[in-house]
Amino acid sequence: MFKIGYRTLKTALGTALAIYVAQLLHLQNFASAGIITILCIQITQKRSLQASWARFAACLLAIVFSYVFFGLIGYHPFVIGILLVLFIPTTVVLKINEGIVTSSVIILHLYMSGGITMSFIWNEFQLITVGIGVALLMNLYMPSLDRELAAYRKKIEDNFAVIFAEIERYLLTGEQDWTGKEIPETHQLIQEAKNLAYRDVQNHIMRHENLYYHYFKMRQKQFEIIERLLPKITSISITVEQGKMIAHFIHELREAIHPGNTAHKFLKRLAEMRMEFEEMPLPATREEFEARAALFHLLGEMEQYLVIKSYFKGIKLQKTLG
Repeated sequence: MFKIGYRTLKTALGTALAIYVAQLLHLQNFASAGIITILCIQITQKRSLQASWARFAACLLAIVFSYVFFGLIGYHPFVIGILLVLFIPTTVVLKINEGIVTSSVIILHLYMSGGITMSFIWNEFQLITVGIGVALLMNLYMPSLDRELAAYRKKIEDNFAVIFAEIERYLLTGEQDWTGKEIPETHQLIQEAKNLAYRDVQNHIMRHENLYYHYFKMRQKQFEIIERLLPKITSISITVEQGKMIAHFIHELREAIHPGNTAHKFLKRLAEMRMEFEEMPLPATREEFEARAALFHLLGEMEQYLVIKSYFKGIKLQKTLG
């Protein structure tokens, strides 16, 4: 489906505006202001600011290099080659190599002038300022990502609930006809959500962290535990009373995947259940012993799962998971 994104619209509008302003100022090579704007509009505000600084610094450096090389050696094509051989490594050392393309345009302007004058240098400086300034102006607007982040949060919560439901079913019935599609799907969702949350950080110059990013990092750690305990659960070959108790616990935990922090309540319930297990009669068969050992291990993994969530209590989201 054909779609025009906000970045495309900003680039088109910014390019037209930069050229228009350059024309109003009666600048030579005014169309280059539009090229500079195109190069400086980035996907995030921080990225745009970094790119703009690199291009501005590189362009100023290019003016100095051009003045020295063309003035001392002359206006010949091979001089441009010599200039670039030295200019490009210099930008790399100064960490402004992102501005090589933009500054090359300025170098060619100065070369075609046939004679660098202060008025022409001023013309190029204005071109740079207009192009970068308009790009920064365009990037003042960045659409909110909260709705997308909330959608990722909801989908991850739903997948967690499905996985827990399958664990509960297996502990109660021993059935294992689940396709497991939620496992790779959740892994991908968490990674995409983290990337999107990081992008939201980059869209706010004064922000150094994102609450959703912390949330998805927490879910990633919990998901690693889920992946680790699944093989242990499927190794249980018989149904035992302790398994039914854990299944009931997981059912309650699955129902608690909602806003609010209930981790401490479940940690307390886990401790009580561990004490109940210790007071129960010893296993009568080898199979029961192995099953109960696996279930006891499961309690430890679930404890880690809940501890991770408990550390998240101080970070408030609009709809935080419980």
